[in-house]
Parts: sequence; C-alpha cells; structure tokens
Amino acid sequence: MVPRVLFLKNSADLLKEFQRIGVDRGGIAIMRPKAVLRVINVGSIPHFCANILKQEMLSLGGDVALSRGAITGTKKITDCLLIGNLSQYGHLIAKLNKQPFGLARLAGELQMCLSCFDARSPSLFAGKKRIHLGRRTLIMGILNATPDSFSGDGMLGMEPRRALAVAKGMVRDGADILDIGGESTRPGSQRVSAKEEIGRILPLVKLLAKSVRVPLSIDTTKSEVAHAALDCGVSIINDVSALRGDRRMPKLAARYRATVVLMHMKGVPRTMQVAPHYDDLMGEVSGFLGDALKKALDSGISEDRIILDPGIGFGKTVAHNLEILRRLAELKSLGRPVLVGVSRKRFIGKILGAAVDERAWGTGAAVCAAISGGADIVRVHDVREMSQVVRVADAVSRK
Repeated sequence: MVPRVLFLKNSADLLKEFQRIGVDRGGIAIMRPKAVLRVINVGSIPHFCANILKQEMLSLGGDVALSRGAITGTKKITDCLLIGNLSQYGHLIAKLNKQPFGLARLAGELQMCLSCFDARSPSLFAGKKRIHLGRRTLIMGILNATPDSFSGDGMLGMEPRRALAVAKGMVRDGADILDIGGESTRPGSQRVSAKEEIGRILPLVKLLAKSVRVPLSIDTTKSEVAHAALDCGVSIINDVSALRGDRRMPKLAARYRATVVLMHMKGVPRTMQVAPHYDDLMGEVSGFLGDALKKALDSGISEDRIILDPGIGFGKTVAHNLEILRRLAELKSLGRPVLVGVSRKRFIGKILGAAVDERAWGTGAAVCAAISGGADIVRVHDVREMSQVVRVADAVSRK
C-alpha cells in the first residue's frame, strides 16, 4: 500500500497500466482521455475571448491562465495557457464551435494541434521512396564538400574512390540519408558563389547517385545548386534558410516534388551568434516553423515532403540549445517529422570544454535527449558511433 507517482510518457504507457491491473475495456475508453493532461499555449488573442475560454474551461473542470490585465480589461491582447485533460478539451472544442469572435476557428486549430501532437508518426516521402517513421529514429550522415568545415571533415579534393568508400561506409554503418553540403554554415562563415558551390558538390552527387541506394540530400540555400543536384538524383533539399534565401527555391522544390527540410535560424550564419535573444524561445521557433510550413504548402510542396528542424546552434546560446532539446516534443504539434542536428556543435564543446574532435560522447548524449523528445531524424558526422547510440535510445524511448 505504498503510493507512487507514475511517469507515463504517453497514452500508450497509460494503456499498459490500465491493462496490467485489469481495467474493463469500457472503463478504459472513458478514463483514458481523463488521465492525459495537456497544457496548450494560445498566443495573442483578444482579452474577451480569453475570458470566454477561461469560463468554459472552468465549467469543465479545467482552467486557463491569462494575464492579469486581460482579466481587469486593461490589457486588450494576451497569451493563454489552457490546462485540461483530453476529455475536457473534447467538450471545450464542441462548445467553441458554437461561439463567435473567431472561437469556432480556434476550435479547429485546437483539434488539429492535439491530433498532431498525439499522432504516432506522419508520412514522409523522398522522391518515389516512402521513408518509414516511428519504428526507429533515422540517421542523416553528413558529407561536407567544403574546405572550411567547422569539424574538419571536409571531403573537397578527396580522390573519388576514397570519397565513395567514405559514403558507402556511412550507409553500411547505418545512415538512412546522406546530406551533401558545399558551403559552410558555421558561425561567422562567408558565402560562396553558386558556381563554386556546384563545382564542389556535383562530382560527389553524381558519384553517389549511381552508387548508393539511400536518399541523397543537398544542403544549400541556392536554387541553382539545388537544381543541379536534383537533376543528378538528389531528392531532398536541406535549406537552413527555410526557403527564404532564394525566392525561386519553393517553386523549384514543388516542381521536382522534392522533400524539403525547413530550419529555424535567427539571422544569417555570418552574424547569427552575435548576442541572440528571444522573449519566448519555443514560441518563436514554433511560430517561425509553422509559418515556413504554411508558405511551403502554399508554394505547392506536398505536406508529406516537409521536415522541420529547430536549428540547434543557429542563432542560439548554449542555454537556448538546451531548452530546445528539453522541450523538443512541443514541435510535434506542427504535425511534421522533426530533424535535429547536434553533431559536434559548439554548445557541446562549451559544456565539456572539448575541441571539435573530442565531442563524440557529448554528441551521443545530445542525440539521446533529442530522441527522448521525439526527434524522427538525427543529423550526425560519426554515423557508426551514433548508430549504436540511436539503437539504445530507441529501445528506451520507442514502443
């Protein structure tokens, strides 16, 4: 008769506990939604709408936190934190559907948010190949065709047979995707011309396109580079600018039915680490990625060809990066696969006081944290070592 608080990560864990003690199936259907608590942020809504939300949730046994000024009427716009279980949200959504002032539209958005957050795994395609998510975390191996890679692993000028052996080794060690880049995006890096970038990546792309079976990704912000790579068999565009850097990129991706990685970055690589500041880190990252997702869809890019990346190390301090890893699961509300790149990054070096070539253990810990938070894909340099990390982390975190 010793009470203990259960750590139930998701609804599946709860179901196991119900089944373990022999709860009736009908009872499970009634109680399961009551036992899953969700706190949902709704940003920038009129104070009178916020007060309606609060009254409705209070009537259902939940609550809504809002600014003091919104209650007194001195603040016209407020953020809200809705607090309730899934059963209460179901009743709230039904009530809001009958309300004016845009609350019926909010009901649909709440339903979508909850559905996306609790969905098992979104669908994803790369070219004609369906990428299976949910069963395990996928690994994107990094191939840098640059002379100034921050990690010192650039393949530029490497003899073709040696470059092919490195790439095949990554695939053999567990890489599900190979990401090829011809321009460094490390803090303080300088841009190169599209012509130079194409000259760096194209020989490697052509070599790999006919030699490996895993999907190839091009890490670029330039449509000319992406176009050249797509023509040679690449199926993924990994764009750190989230399609903002080149106005021709969205239509190009749509025309080729390419998969795109949309990444959050504050500023540009040359200056992004100069005192980055956020008033609401996860709110700003999530809002940015939500907008990028909408723009991609509006450009004709299919939803099942979009991946989101919170941009670890891109306009973030050490504290920002750690907070993103702790709260990564919040991005699931956007309904798309999440890619996380932590490999050998500066924040790991600052925590450990370690040089770039001494960050493998720290990278492994960060990869574990990302997987625990729901990452679908991890982007890494050390594929062989991180493949072992991923397998163990998956055994712990995935059902």
